[in-house]
Amino acid sequence: MKKIITISREFGAAGGEIGRAVAKELGYTFCDKEILLRAAGEAGVDVDSLLKWDEKIPMDFGFAQSLFDFYNKPLSEKLFEAQQQVIRKIAEKGNCVILGRNANTILKEFEHTLHTFICASPQWRLERMKTQMPDVTKAKVHNIDKARKKYCAFHTGTKFGDANYYDVCLNTSTLRIEKATDIICNLAKM
Repeated sequence: MKKIITISREFGAAGGEIGRAVAKELGYTFCDKEILLRAAGEAGVDVDSLLKWDEKIPMDFGFAQSLFDFYNKPLSEKLFEAQQQVIRKIAEKGNCVILGRNANTILKEFEHTLHTFICASPQWRLERMKTQMPDVTKAKVHNIDKARKKYCAFHTGTKFGDANYYDVCLNTSTLRIEKATDIICNLAKM
């Protein structure tokens, strides 16, 4: 039985909905932005700063920072390190579903894990998100995915959405949300 399930997802592909349903079905703890909030507390970061740096990489990090601020890491790196610690603590307890936050890479050495990636066609995601956020645009969906890819590459050196970093990749635009949930639950019980 898999005691730790990570769910990475494209924006609008229903990863959060699937994660909550899987956690409910298996009786597991569901963790999403809560991880980030706990990490901020542990890093001594206020919520406004947290929201500013969520899934973003430092734009001004480079030669100038390394030359003049050698001993201080950018806030985004401190936050990511704290987030890693929180994710590991949650995973050590087991029986959890962790949404996003590059948990699949952070927990790659943990046993009894199931790392999943949820994707869907851009049009399906846009139509789905318009029911929840009427002002969402194709550009916004694209930009959020692009930011997640950059964040993942910057902090983990891996490629967001690359099947090599997951145990299973599911397309909700063809499988639908309920079927993807069932598949993950069945795989977790193996």
